[in-house]
Amino acid sequence: MKKIITFLAFTVLFSCNNSAQNINKKQQAVIDADPIVVPIKDGKARAYFASGCFWCVEAVYESVEGVEESISGYSGGYTKNPTYEASNTGRTGHAEAVEIIYDPNVVSFATLVDVYFASQNPTQVNGQGPDRGSQYRSIIFYQNDKQKKIIEEKKAALTKKLNTKIAAEVYPFQKFWIAEDYHQNYERLHPNQRYILGVSVPRLKRFQAKMPEILKKNTKH
Repeated sequence: MKKIITFLAFTVLFSCNNSAQNINKKQQAVIDADPIVVPIKDGKARAYFASGCFWCVEAVYESVEGVEESISGYSGGYTKNPTYEASNTGRTGHAEAVEIIYDPNVVSFATLVDVYFASQNPTQVNGQGPDRGSQYRSIIFYQNDKQKKIIEEKKAALTKKLNTKIAAEVYPFQKFWIAEDYHQNYERLHPNQRYILGVSVPRLKRFQAKMPEILKKNTKH
């Protein structure tokens, strides 16, 4: 009987480990993939960031001079056609992310990375503020070696400055899935919503106080 129990326990353990390895392999394949380069179109480049709730991040980047548009969506995972509901389970591999459409002659990728770190708690793992879970984790996506070097150098400098581990992961960009229509421009369209007033706007104001020199002239906050 003891041998049977031991065998069953080993079988269950192996099964669980094997399942976990399968999930990890899917995510690892994303991390190990070659980056996809998004070509400049009509003079505009694109960059991708994940940093907690995309409502907050979208508003932050849209206040920056040179940013034409910020789009909410999902990236960093292995599930095709993710939805908000599926992403919230934390089982798609994706994080809430934003696509930043910007003029590289006005604002550089390096500055966008500075905005990223200035607009978040860089030490919080798997979330920002009250939003917790792998779907809210911090990821900076690179499209080429130059961008990867910029990210890694800035992350290393911040690690040294704060003398602590920085939570942001660094991923090769693969694909950005645009979120549902009702998530787009959420902060601007719902200024009196409780989450926007309690979380998004304070986060936006904290960032703008740190980097006022790069803000659009007509910024209201």
